[in-house]
Amino acid sequence: MGKRDDLIAKYAEDLTTKCKMTPDMALLTKVTIGCGPAIYNADSATVAASDPNEIETVKNNFLIKKLGLADGPALDEAISAVIDTYGRSERNKYRAVVYYMLTKHFGKEAVYA
Repeated sequence: MGKRDDLIAKYAEDLTTKCKMTPDMALLTKVTIGCGPAIYNADSATVAASDPNEIETVKNNFLIKKLGLADGPALDEAISAVIDTYGRSERNKYRAVVYYMLTKHFGKEAVYA
């Protein structure tokens, strides 16, 4: 297995154990690939949930640009819900896992079809 496969396995483990959900491996793989080289950098591979700038980046670059959603309070509520599901005290919230859960939350799996 390559490095990306190892990371996908780690993300699936987080979804199963920390988020209590069964991952759709095909979608998780596509979301991970969509994150590009960010997954290999320790800083950009995770989402700093307590940093308002980071939350804005997730909202603008992923939810609005990638998923094509309209800006509004629903986006902030969804991000907050995903962070709660992952666990606010969880130190490493992987970007691919957060993006995967947001994709599922909004039913936007077709973006990765």
